[in-house]
Amino acid sequence: EHLHYDVVKSSDPNLRKAIIQINVHKQHRQTIQYLKPHDHGKLSQVELLVIDEAAAIPLPIVKALLGPYLVFLSSTVNGYEGTGRSLSLKLLQQLESQSQPSASSDGPSSSRLFKKIELNESIRYASGDPIETWLNELLCLDLANSIPNISRLPHPEHCQLYYVNRDTLFSYHKESEVFLQRMMALYVASHYKNSPNDLQLMADAPAHHLFVLLGPVNESENQLPDILCVIQVCLEGQISRKSAIRSLNEGHAPSGDQIPWKFCEQFQDNVFPSLSGARIVRIAVHPSALRLGYGSAAVKLLSSYYQGEMTVFKDAEEVEEPDVTISEAAEKASLLEESIKPRANLPPLLVNLEDRRPEKLHYLGVSFGLTQELFRFWRKHSFYPFYVGQIPSAVTGEHTCMALSPLNSDDIKAGDSIQLGFLEPFYKDFRQRFRRLLGTSFRHLNFKLAMSVLASKIDFSHHEPSEHDTSITLKLLRDVLSPHDMKRLEAYSNNLVDYHLILDLVPILAHEYFSEKLPVTLHGAQASVLFCMGLQDKDIGATKEELGIEREQVLSNFIKTMKKLYGYLNNTAGKEIEATLPRLKEIEAPLSRSMDEDLDEAAQEVKVRFQRYITMLLNYDAG
Repeated sequence: EHLHYDVVKSSDPNLRKAIIQINVHKQHRQTIQYLKPHDHGKLSQVELLVIDEAAAIPLPIVKALLGPYLVFLSSTVNGYEGTGRSLSLKLLQQLESQSQPSASSDGPSSSRLFKKIELNESIRYASGDPIETWLNELLCLDLANSIPNISRLPHPEHCQLYYVNRDTLFSYHKESEVFLQRMMALYVASHYKNSPNDLQLMADAPAHHLFVLLGPVNESENQLPDILCVIQVCLEGQISRKSAIRSLNEGHAPSGDQIPWKFCEQFQDNVFPSLSGARIVRIAVHPSALRLGYGSAAVKLLSSYYQGEMTVFKDAEEVEEPDVTISEAAEKASLLEESIKPRANLPPLLVNLEDRRPEKLHYLGVSFGLTQELFRFWRKHSFYPFYVGQIPSAVTGEHTCMALSPLNSDDIKAGDSIQLGFLEPFYKDFRQRFRRLLGTSFRHLNFKLAMSVLASKIDFSHHEPSEHDTSITLKLLRDVLSPHDMKRLEAYSNNLVDYHLILDLVPILAHEYFSEKLPVTLHGAQASVLFCMGLQDKDIGATKEELGIEREQVLSNFIKTMKKLYGYLNNTAGKEIEATLPRLKEIEAPLSRSMDEDLDEAAQEVKVRFQRYITMLLNYDAG
């Protein structure tokens, strides 16, 4: 060291002086440097890039790391460090297909060479060690290549959702064990990161429940049905108001109950935590049945189940609610009180939802990394966002999004909206806050995704004008836009001035429009330009790059948008605008004659009067 190479350690206290760079200079200068995945923009002069445990990095970031240099990808697929098959299922297949030479090309292939090497030999155990086999079976580790094939794909409407009895599932019964392995195989095949801790949580966490979507079951066939989808939910809520107030006063939330505490924090509301809800922790669809509607069918059936639409119980069958909460029950539970032995007379593994009383819930919730695909899926099933994290995840680069779907309940006074229910005022508040943050925290969020989250109406073709619209417009003109602002808008709409003259008005008009106070129908491109320039504070160049269109198209859509907005404002309150204009024209109008002409006229008048006066004096002396 110091003679042949230098070591650079991190100054970040979180990294605890970890080595982040080695400069080798024995023969010629070489640098070995550690980079965070999101710093892929610094890879311009790299010769060799090594990505360790690539499956733990989101696929879009891994793809961004690939470049015109040698790349070495390593990933643990099996074992307790394994993170699933998303890397091998998506990225490696894509790279392998791209490396295949095209059959139609006559010249030399320009594709890069892709080579795949698999290490199947155990690192920690001898070959064929029974301990490794036992551990893999116990912790469901060796599942990457054991995803069962689906015998048939029934229509989603013909499928049923079943509740999984966890006592039977983890009884180590032969059939139950096969079913558990199949469930875990779907988790491994999905985008979720998996570890033995997840299996333990799935097994004995008091608040967690499991559901599976199965096709029509033929009872005459003595075989396990195909699992099309797995849903894992966690019951949350039922937090005392006293605890909620204490948490608000102390400024921190206890662990667990993610959605109630986050809702309590965001809206400073101490009532919501007392409600009961279920958070969908995981939803995994069989890799051979993706995008066929099975995930949607499972979510719909789950929502119907918790709304009591599948079960009909008489009042006499009502059971008393337990006095202790889920968290309290978990604290009281102990392995010392449990008898560890094989169980006989186990209940059925799968319970038809018609035969099980659902927990009384007020809402379903979900927390996920904000992407266009995931947001579209949950929004389609009436999940409305109430929180989007301002700081993206350091691991995934995605903003955390939490969404709620209110369930029909007589306990809560609902709002005017049938779909939103009690969530209506909170959702309205969320949209307003999200809109205000688009120019700062969410400035670099994809405009399509941001517009989907904001969910503002842009088609007012069936809107009936009302006095309310006029009053809002007049208030805008009275409090925000001055008559001179309107004159500038008019001049730009008539192509008399450059767009720079009205740039200060664009954010004002954008906020008013996307808060649905200006009922003007805009096409998708026009609304997108107004969104990027007005809400996300992007200039013409950045808007051009974001939308993927030419600069002339941006300016064309921009002036069309301004013409429509000015036309609406002028038509709605044109007379009021004219009446409020200062009458400077009458006071400071240009003179019809020049000052010299006025002076000459005044001099002539003085001269005439003087001549008359002299004549009068001469006549007087003569007399």
